[in-house]
Amino acid sequence: MLEAAVACLAEHGWAGSTVSVVAERAGVSRGAAQHHFPTREDLFTGAVEYVAEERSAALRALPVQGRTAVLAALVDLYTGPLFRAALQLWVAASNEAQLRPRVTELEARVGRETHRIAVELLDADESRPGVRETVQGLLDMARGLGLANVLTDDHARRDRVVAQWARLLDEALG
Repeated sequence: MLEAAVACLAEHGWAGSTVSVVAERAGVSRGAAQHHFPTREDLFTGAVEYVAEERSAALRALPVQGRTAVLAALVDLYTGPLFRAALQLWVAASNEAQLRPRVTELEARVGRETHRIAVELLDADESRPGVRETVQGLLDMARGLGLANVLTDDHARRDRVVAQWARLLDEALG
């Protein structure tokens, strides 16, 4: 059901994603859905959190194949359906006071975890001046590439940007 919720949010946005729509897609009754997730906010924040945790586990399991492969995997995190769903949740939270604190806390937690994983995968030494900011800049750049990809397929430009960032990371991280 959680994966169905993320898919609905990514495809239909907040306005088009209801508990009923998700329940139908997941093949369960609306009552069963509401038994597990009493509110719409519970369902969608739970769904984004679940999929983010799954993606983090997949990132942690990546064999270290060099910084370019790690960078590409991190960028993929921000160009897929999870990011689209999270983006819809962010937009909804910007207008809905009851959702805002939940999404803010969730995104802070996911952001910290993604940063930790990136540091680990990139074998970055954050005790060196500027390294923490370089990794954060990489994640901010990846998020920006994800935003650019929302309206059009930006794959060709993204590949060039990722290749350049990989060269910059090698210089910055040693």
